[in-house]
Amino acid sequence: MSTSFSASMRTRSATMLERIVAHPYNRALVAGTLDATIFTQYVVQDALYLVEYGRVLATLAAKAPDAERVLQFSRATEGAIVVERQLHGGFFAQFGIDPSDAERAIASPSCQAYTDFLLTSVHRDGYAVGLAAVLPCYRVYYDVGLRLAGEAQPNNPYAAWIATYSDAAFGEAVLAVEATADRAWDSAGSAERSRMIAAYDRSVVYEWMFWDSAWRREVWPVSVS
Repeated sequence: MSTSFSASMRTRSATMLERIVAHPYNRALVAGTLDATIFTQYVVQDALYLVEYGRVLATLAAKAPDAERVLQFSRATEGAIVVERQLHGGFFAQFGIDPSDAERAIASPSCQAYTDFLLTSVHRDGYAVGLAAVLPCYRVYYDVGLRLAGEAQPNNPYAAWIATYSDAAFGEAVLAVEATADRAWDSAGSAERSRMIAAYDRSVVYEWMFWDSAWRREVWPVSVS
């Protein structure tokens, strides 16, 4: 029995996953010592990211090959926006983030690059490649959530974040999207499969960059306003 696309990509990205789990941002988060200003920058950028991620999922729904996949990605689009409103809304209140300031925020270079890559992947390269590009956001977050949940200290101020991404319901969503990606892989030709692998690889790196950019408090080096 051959290895599925999703399983092979988990193996392929295992080293990057270890780098993400070991990143100083996640080490401080799981210890409960992460500077609140770093976390708030992450939350604001994540809110911006999820809106664009929702657009990507909606495009996947529009390009999906059958009704079940249309429903799957339509629900995923709604889920991304619900997470943005509920989870981040709670963090805004907990950490004193002014929603109006968040609305005026602009995407960091890393956030902008990642969302532009996802949008380009699905619009230019089509359904299967776009699906491969979005998959690491599911799988990496779930794997990181599970790892951190096993290490989190009591009364951790970031417990809600860890709980969200280690939740069994989120895990079921991850497996469902992986199964859909595996079906797309099975139907793809060799050239499209190569693009799927490349898209997945790039997104895993962007996942690392997203946490790293928050840790470095990344901003644009110059302003054009």
